[in-house]
Amino acid sequence: MAGDFSVSGGRTDIRVVVAGDRGTGKSSLIAAAASESFNENVPPVLPPTRLPADYYPDRVPITIIDTSSSVRLSEELKRADVVVLTYACDQPRTLSRLTSFWLLELRRLEVNVPVIVAGCKLDLRDENQQMSLEQAMAPTMQQFREIETCIECSAATLVQVPDVFYYAQKAVLHPTAPLFDQESQTLKPRCVRALKRIFVLCDIDMDGALSDTELNKFQVKCFNTPLQPAEIVGVKQVVQDRIPEGVNDLGLTSEGFIFLHALFIERGRLETTWAVLRKFGYGNDVKLRDDCLPLPSKRAPDQSIELTSEATEYLRGIFRLFDIDNDGALKPAELEDLFFTAPESPWVVAPYNDAAERTSLGNLSLNGFLSEWALMTLLDPRNSLANLVYLGYGGELASALRVTRRRAIDRKKQLTERNVFHCLVFGPKSAGKSALLNSFLGRPFSDHYIPTTGEHYATNIIDQLGGTKKTLILREIPEDRTKRFLSNKEVLATYDVALFLYDSSDEHSWKRSKKLLLEVARQGEESGYRVPSLLIAAKDDLDPYPVAVQDSIKVCQELGMEVPIRISVKSGDLSNVFLKIVYAAEHPHLSIPETESGRKRRHHWQLVNNSLMFISVGTAVAVIGLAAYRAYAARKNASN
Repeated sequence: MAGDFSVSGGRTDIRVVVAGDRGTGKSSLIAAAASESFNENVPPVLPPTRLPADYYPDRVPITIIDTSSSVRLSEELKRADVVVLTYACDQPRTLSRLTSFWLLELRRLEVNVPVIVAGCKLDLRDENQQMSLEQAMAPTMQQFREIETCIECSAATLVQVPDVFYYAQKAVLHPTAPLFDQESQTLKPRCVRALKRIFVLCDIDMDGALSDTELNKFQVKCFNTPLQPAEIVGVKQVVQDRIPEGVNDLGLTSEGFIFLHALFIERGRLETTWAVLRKFGYGNDVKLRDDCLPLPSKRAPDQSIELTSEATEYLRGIFRLFDIDNDGALKPAELEDLFFTAPESPWVVAPYNDAAERTSLGNLSLNGFLSEWALMTLLDPRNSLANLVYLGYGGELASALRVTRRRAIDRKKQLTERNVFHCLVFGPKSAGKSALLNSFLGRPFSDHYIPTTGEHYATNIIDQLGGTKKTLILREIPEDRTKRFLSNKEVLATYDVALFLYDSSDEHSWKRSKKLLLEVARQGEESGYRVPSLLIAAKDDLDPYPVAVQDSIKVCQELGMEVPIRISVKSGDLSNVFLKIVYAAEHPHLSIPETESGRKRRHHWQLVNNSLMFISVGTAVAVIGLAAYRAYAARKNASN
């Protein structure tokens, strides 16, 4: 399963930086590679040297940078795609300097690129030296995993000189680290998952094995050449001899397909596996490349991206397919199986890992599943689209996502077409923000207070009267992060509603919440991204603070908002708060707070607009009058 197909991963040049102790042969090595001859009079430091595209089979030109102990050394190392570290075979001290200085220096500079170790002046090595290169370098390669290859060469005799830069190029175009774990000597999980996805895509009849016909189609797709019947027999025989389960009566199994690639890598043929991965759209991080994921075109700050109905229906089908026991929820193992062709399960990290509704057994309901997708699409549409592809979405990718209409237009039309609403939750400490988010996910109330320190989201589906469904996403903003959050002047553009919670039994809590409300309202007026807002009087099971009750109603009247919604998460009395949030989002022209300064600003612009209109009307009357006079004068002159 191979051919002469090579792929560069889109690269047009590779920058190789050669470093090492003085006198180890750096410049002679570079000069010998470029001229294919040895010159005794090589300058101490060469200018950038270029090896043309046809120098190696991958046809990617190489720029080689010679270095000295100059101040530019660090700068050049940081710009490298790959580093060649040299030592002199006749100077053992230069070999020990690799571990005592050079490799540590690369780590200190955070130069995270492959390293090729080149032993120069092989022709001068003491013939009595018995230790092989493998013996000498094995401990170093064990300690420094960034070393891809070790090689000895001689510029004087031209022994293995081209090989040094071939391995350097290969380390960039076909890197080992993303695919293979040197310590365990196994394929890395992300590589295995990618190969599983490729296998599934090539298993056209979905019988769990690649037939001879399917193998040939795969070979032609990746390498532009078919396999001969004897070659197919040979491939399957190699697999069956090593792992009997790799072949069955139907053909090559998934286990056999993955084993073959492990064998290629074990034999140093990484270019074969990389050719396959890149043909199926993978980049060096073993994820789908951005150019394979056509995201919607540029959008305004107050537009967002949602899944289309076609994509949502596909996900419903995927959920049913992997809900093996038909209990309406995915167990952790079922969810892991669902994402087995993705680089990793996307919801095991924040903010997704604790954002959706789960059953009492910790399983993910259908609502929770679709809500997680809505959240991922809102926050990271590229990742959402990529995971749809990993799951085998067969529709046009352009039909999977849609850009919503601008929120500013929604307010003017007094209507929104959105299906996913993004809601901010502000409030002072201990106001009940987290309790509200937890109740939204059906979690029991807890008296144990744990302050929110990181991102905290909650997402769920709201069933409305008439059977329509909307996805609501709540984002909690800790009080001590509000200032930093609002430092971005466009941040409010991406939200549909803002909630302001306060402890109705605590005057101080109300005052801080009021301050937050006015800050957000002012920013909305100044930026033009005004957000419908609701006040939430939480902890209604406690004795209310009378001043807070009266003042909150007064503030709502002054700002043109609805009166506070009184809730008690502890007693379970939520006053249909989530339906009210959705209603505010669906009617974006209502519930928008307006401060006194905002009213003055609006009144000022109304006066300006009225004045401009008066001037326009006056000008139009004058123009009409002038035209009428000219017509009258023309008729009078004609009669005379």
